Amino acid sequence: MIEAAATRLAGHVRETPLLSAPGLDRIAGRRVLLKAECLQHAGSFKARGGWAAVSALDAGARGVIALSSGNHAQGVARAAAAFGLPAVIVMPADAPAPKIANTRALGAEVVLHDRATEDREALAAGIADARGLTLIRPFDDPQVIAGQGTAGLELAAQAAAAGVTQADVLIPCGGGGLTAGVALALAARAPGLRVRPVEPEGFDDTARSLASSWIVANDARAGALCDAILTPSPGRITFPIMARLCGPGLVVTEDEALRAMAAAFDHLKIVLEPGGAVALAASLFHPDAVTGDAVIVIGSGGNVAAETFRMALRQSGEMQ
Repeated sequence: MIEAAATRLAGHVRETPLLSAPGLDRIAGRRVLLKAECLQHAGSFKARGGWAAVSALDAGARGVIALSSGNHAQGVARAAAAFGLPAVIVMPADAPAPKIANTRALGAEVVLHDRATEDREALAAGIADARGLTLIRPFDDPQVIAGQGTAGLELAAQAAAAGVTQADVLIPCGGGGLTAGVALALAARAPGLRVRPVEPEGFDDTARSLASSWIVANDARAGALCDAILTPSPGRITFPIMARLCGPGLVVTEDEALRAMAAAFDHLKIVLEPGGAVALAASLFHPDAVTGDAVIVIGSGGNVAAETFRMALRQSGEMQ
């Protein structure tokens, strides 16, 4: 399915680069390679899963609906517009304003909800039934996982070209669509690369689920900077894949995510959002938790509000 998705995505998503900088290597104490999915269409890897899912719909599909804090929203909205389909996106009211605005700019109808008190699944199901729309889940959807896995196909080839065949691959993890998809791709194409999910403190459901061998949920549902990867628990499709193929999860603080954003800007001249920077944060500030002479990280998204990015840049002095 990942290979089939790659064929459908050809010419519609970017092959994002694998970047490095001596300054990052110095901070981490090893070679750091960052796959910059923040440079993807719509600013995140979600363009892959969105296109894969929409392009696989039956010809009679009447439109799509998705649930997202912003990145999946934009990926699905972009693909739906290209295929001439209406798109409704159910988004939390506390999502960053640029993500809401960009989703609307792509032609989607945005329905806002209270992340802490409203059941977004029930809200989306009601709209889907009333309008005959196809639900595209943000991570627990086979076609979405396959689309995200195309980043892993690219990464396998890029790592080999860089001379890296044995390394931990750190991936920002919410529900696990990117983590599971990349893990599947690497298991087939680069088995020496071990995927490790990375999450923010207080929302480490995947790390705790992997440690306990069953799905556990977060107590909190909102209230963190890393909005892109705040999910209640791993997916029922994604978790078994991660349990089979991934190493232990890693957890970083919000301050570490902000410092990683500053480091990415200072050394690579790229913009990461907090949730998109957690893997880089783990590589830089938790070196003892990573094995090998090199570490690969995915910078999964760059859709950040200006005030949050300014907050991150104020951390840059600490990286000197």
